[in-house]
Amino acid sequence: MITLTHYLTLSAILFSVAVAGIFINRKNLIVLLMCIELLLLAVNFNFIAFSRYLGDTSGQVFVFFILTVAAAEAAIGLAILVVLFRTKASIDVQELDEMKG
Repeated sequence: MITLTHYLTLSAILFSVAVAGIFINRKNLIVLLMCIELLLLAVNFNFIAFSRYLGDTSGQVFVFFILTVAAAEAAIGLAILVVLFRTKASIDVQELDEMKG
């Protein structure tokens, strides 16, 4: 039988991998966006696990809102990435640290 502890452990592992990916890889913007999505997935996993455990559907409703925000973040982030790649010809984060106005 899979218990709440199993779900929370899996969520903690996903969250830890995402945080480690953000801190270890500071060069590639695509990997940073993927790590942010993994963070949101870990939070969604927690919401669904507690919603199922407590028998309340409000956690599952929050998951839909988080998925909507994650989809918008991915679309906007990738659009910005395409524009930056066209102007700088690189997706290296260290080269993108200056803003011009």
